[in-house]
Amino acid sequence: MRNAVGREIPEEIKGYGKTIPFKGVGKHIPSGRKASPPKKATYPTRTSKVVKSLEDVIKAVELKDGMSISFHHHLRNGDRVVLQVVEAIDKLGIKDITLVPTALFPTHRELEKYIRKGTISRIYGNINGPLGRAISKGVMEYPVVFRSHGGRARAIEDGDLHIDVAFIAAPAADHYGNLNGVMGPSSCGSLGYAFTDAMFADQVVAITDNLVDFPLTPISIPQIYVDYVVEVEHLGDPKGIVSGTTRITRDPMRLKIAKNAADLIEASGLLKDGFSFQTGAGGISLAVARFVREKMIEKKIKGSFGLGGITSYFVKMLEDGVFKTLFDVQCFDLEAVRSLLRNNEHVEISASFYANPHNAGCLVNKLDCVILGATEIDPSFNVNVNTEVDGALTHGTGGHSDTAAGSKLTIIVSPLIRGRIPTVVEKVLTVTTPGETIDAFVCEYGVAINPKRQDLLNRAKEAKLPIVSIEELLDKAIKLVGKPEPLRLKDQIIGVIEYRDGTVIDVVYGIEDES
Repeated sequence: MRNAVGREIPEEIKGYGKTIPFKGVGKHIPSGRKASPPKKATYPTRTSKVVKSLEDVIKAVELKDGMSISFHHHLRNGDRVVLQVVEAIDKLGIKDITLVPTALFPTHRELEKYIRKGTISRIYGNINGPLGRAISKGVMEYPVVFRSHGGRARAIEDGDLHIDVAFIAAPAADHYGNLNGVMGPSSCGSLGYAFTDAMFADQVVAITDNLVDFPLTPISIPQIYVDYVVEVEHLGDPKGIVSGTTRITRDPMRLKIAKNAADLIEASGLLKDGFSFQTGAGGISLAVARFVREKMIEKKIKGSFGLGGITSYFVKMLEDGVFKTLFDVQCFDLEAVRSLLRNNEHVEISASFYANPHNAGCLVNKLDCVILGATEIDPSFNVNVNTEVDGALTHGTGGHSDTAAGSKLTIIVSPLIRGRIPTVVEKVLTVTTPGETIDAFVCEYGVAINPKRQDLLNRAKEAKLPIVSIEELLDKAIKLVGKPEPLRLKDQIIGVIEYRDGTVIDVVYGIEDES
């Protein structure tokens, strides 16, 4: 079956089941009722939920072969919780586990060992780094299912993705299961991605290295959702918990891209009182935020809210009065963690509130502008952020397709060439985000606007921005580095890319193992 972005999608995929091809944004309408967790009762005779060890709690929840377990990724590359739990499961001889992480990072490379042993048989979650490369070479029998942040929350709430046991890394917890992420040696800030897991999993286990007296305050996830609490020595390495990418670029070429993007935002007419904004944590994105902040201060514009993964730069804009509120689903640095603890206008939100398309209204719907990156973009403005130039599936979807769908203005920023690798290509290898939700691509050679946005093109011309067509940028890239060689891919589907509404926007095929 050919879907709405022209990709051939099998009617059924081994290990995934029957597919619903992507139909176009807003074209897949849900029906029926949401999922619900089982009823349970806890009476006053149970005065503590603390269990001695991970092995003991795995026995207590009666984890069995074939069950699913979930994790959240707020500890990022500093996380040690996933491996501790999987190691304990392996010691107990439990097999065929489905892993449901929000995302995995290079620190989780060791999971390959447990995949080869049969402890883990499926992964429904985003993968960043070398584990994705191993999966691209065929280490797993079944494909990994990639979902956006909002798409994962949707899948759980819609009943498409069942979690038997949710393991929640809690930087602070009390003995009755009240949790937060803003206190203790492993503070990570918001626990937003874990909220849906806590509310919909059959059983919930909190793992902490900071067990405090009852009651813990402030409370992010309350005791009503948590069945057990386990204390471990360390949740992870604090040095890896923060992103490490939260510095504004000093490169003149990248600053030029950021300046052009900020000028496009101003030209769009959206930069006025009530403006709402999201950027990633990359150097160009933060530079765009700097230029936008300067424009807002100069023109005395009072913004409404900043959204998403929050950095110290957004914290400063909140404290400067540039924005009224920050909505935070994950903190990218320690200053954001501290702000979440001390500032009532810095608000922790769930992934569902952030970006689930199947509720009564998520926050991305209220975004004016989002700045995003891309590995590839094509003349139809389709964007790939999942696969590398060699076809390896090494990057998660994140909130890319969520924010692009919701925002009034979605701008992709990137150099035209990185090393010898072009960003603009004839056809993206993998479609992560459909071109109909992308409004502009900005690189060092100018601003390319999606022809569907004639209104934006007219405004950009009036502002005398350096307009180029994306076809001109494609020709430029080919002249500079030539056409990429066609890839030799296997027949095996190793990844399924779901769009946020649960339809399949693309599939990813395996690569040859030349090691």
